[in-house]
Amino acid sequence: MTTPMLKFVSVAQQQPDKRTAQARRADFNEIYEDFAPAEAGEQASRCSQCGVPFCSVHCPLGNNIPDWLMLTAQGRLEEAYEVSSATNTFPEICGRICPQDRLCEGSCVIEPGFESVTIGAIERYITDTAFEKNWVKPTRPAQERPESVGIVGAGPAGLAAAERLRAAGYQVHVYDRYDRVGGLLVYGIPGFKLEKDIVARRHALLVESGVVFHLGQGVGSGAGDLSFEELRSRHQAVLIATGVYKSREIGGPGAGLAGIERALDYLTASNRRSLGDALPDEAQALNAEGKNVVVLGGGDTAMDCVRTAIRQGAKSVKCLYRRDKANMPGSVREVKNAEEEGVEFVWLSAPEAFLGDEHVTAVRATRMKLGLPDATGRQSVEPQEGGSFTLEADLVIKALGFDPEPLPQLWGQPDLAVSRWGTLKVGHESFMTSLPGVFAAGDIVRGASLVVWAIRDGRDAAERIHQWIETHATAQAVAEQG
Repeated sequence: MTTPMLKFVSVAQQQPDKRTAQARRADFNEIYEDFAPAEAGEQASRCSQCGVPFCSVHCPLGNNIPDWLMLTAQGRLEEAYEVSSATNTFPEICGRICPQDRLCEGSCVIEPGFESVTIGAIERYITDTAFEKNWVKPTRPAQERPESVGIVGAGPAGLAAAERLRAAGYQVHVYDRYDRVGGLLVYGIPGFKLEKDIVARRHALLVESGVVFHLGQGVGSGAGDLSFEELRSRHQAVLIATGVYKSREIGGPGAGLAGIERALDYLTASNRRSLGDALPDEAQALNAEGKNVVVLGGGDTAMDCVRTAIRQGAKSVKCLYRRDKANMPGSVREVKNAEEEGVEFVWLSAPEAFLGDEHVTAVRATRMKLGLPDATGRQSVEPQEGGSFTLEADLVIKALGFDPEPLPQLWGQPDLAVSRWGTLKVGHESFMTSLPGVFAAGDIVRGASLVVWAIRDGRDAAERIHQWIETHATAQAVAEQG
């Protein structure tokens, strides 16, 4: 079957239908509708099938995007799913939350005026259809292996590694301190970007594949924690994929006032509320209803916070960012969605102090201006003289990024080497830490990054763990024969 491609000259770019801003503000459901089959095929046919596919080159996973676009245009969806899932463990998740405008779609060589192919929405459509048609099967290794691997962290890096190691036949055990699988996919990302049953569906598939989960199981020296020594004794190899959860703080006068909250605490409380969990008393205040909200930061976490506050019924929501819109690190698409939903962006502004007696009542900020580029090419920022102003605020949310927790101290492992940023040091090729047989992957190595990079790192680390175990098994067999 052949289907003409290169239809970008005659077919306009189209995203899936988006619910109206008024409807979106009323719930936490995903904002995009699903593509109809005809729409998905037509949009896929816009691909130019270029000789050097920059969409694949700039995808951290190296997804074979032109191939599965062509198969989708031809209506060969089961084959499209096989190609898509060959390189991506969770394509339906990446299709929803990847910043395609900065990665694959942003690298599409179709000229401006014709616009890029709608890659993310088609990726999501392919795998959602595969689940509906029961094409997605649990992993069944060709042969079981006696060795076991322990994975600390049930986020995207840990889950991607678990799936790959299970496919190789290993006995895989995943430990996570939370009560659900998914890490930030469940507790950090709001439902309007990723509904939680999508993650639960993958959890169920991994369980059916034979992966064993130990949920609510912390690692460390706290009450009920599993010691790291015990963890290592249970398994031939250990993968640390804990992510980074320590919120970056901000100083200045009034920084300790009540009502100034961390982004992850706020998002976790909101997600738990949506999941029907009972919240502790201290989390009850993490609600924007009827409040003037100011969010500090310009990344995707800040966008998650401002859009959550809108849905909680905030009186007003402002995002304070020290650079301009063109320099914002968050997804352009997310900024546009936030503006549509009623968020006010206060560009080129930075907080100076927080006002109030015991509880925050306002943020005093100053206007900023862009200066000369630094060594990375990014423009510096500096305050404008006499640029102070005040924003009313009942709730201030700090979305300034995340740093790693001090794992060597928390786990009593002083020999676990870290970088000057506190991330775990690993061999560039081996993924092994300074402890033999202990590997690490994802944000705990890379620093706060994208889910798609965590998936890539998890898959690569699984391959290195397999090679290391194979090498040790061979060496042991030789020693026994000798």
